[in-house]
Amino acid sequence: MIDQACATPIGVFDSGIGGLSVLRHIHQHLPSESLIYVADTGHLPYGPRSSSYVIERARIIARFLVDQGVKAIVVACNTATAAAIVALRDEFSLPVIGVEPGVKPAISQSRSGIVGVLATEGTLGSEKFKRLVVEHGASQQVIVQPCHGWVEQIEQGDLFSDQTRTLVGAAVEPLLRQGADTLVLGCTHYPFLAPIIREVTGPGIVLVDTGQAIALELQRRLQRLSLLGDADNSGTIRFWSSGDPSQMVTQVGRLWPQPLSVDRLPEGFC
Repeated sequence: MIDQACATPIGVFDSGIGGLSVLRHIHQHLPSESLIYVADTGHLPYGPRSSSYVIERARIIARFLVDQGVKAIVVACNTATAAAIVALRDEFSLPVIGVEPGVKPAISQSRSGIVGVLATEGTLGSEKFKRLVVEHGASQQVIVQPCHGWVEQIEQGDLFSDQTRTLVGAAVEPLLRQGADTLVLGCTHYPFLAPIIREVTGPGIVLVDTGQAIALELQRRLQRLSLLGDADNSGTIRFWSSGDPSQMVTQVGRLWPQPLSVDRLPEGFC
């Protein structure tokens, strides 16, 4: 039974392709694990959606992944984690691992004591994020900045255009003017804009991305439950989408170096 469970895949999902930044760390850190990635592109972006809407979509995607026999689920979306992680853990007995903005590591790395958090409105407005700031940011100044249009630019593969640079500058520059020396990338899409963010900040600003920490936490959870895959195996990766699969092949292909195909989620999960 344990051997069979070890061989089953890990489920990862996001509203779109942003969760590939987390999937990349998981694949690099746990190359023997098979992965199923679901992009809920038919319903993105999650950021402006109501909490009840995001919770329902998260439940639907999680049920699909459970039907595929996954041994763990990674919610590779800050907005979905903030809205739905408690509901998912209540509903499903397997490990459910979420992501949250790296406020704690950012505070530990800040020299000025001023930390900027770049995230979606859904994440910044959530009670989970507010508790995170109270818990870890009491002795520091934490400045928040919603990043309008960033997710849409990334989903379109528009990573280096003048429009993207303008959107990034409009969000990042106010944080720098207020003295932030550490910026939290509080959405899994945002690491793909790190080169453009660096153009604005220069080399002296720390960017905090929690993708590697999520991969390490996943490994710890699986190891604790004796669910790690055989290290001698080579894991596979399968992609699904609630939107147009052909469009997602193009989108993912810009960010994922391996050959891939994308299946559309079955009726009832889209």
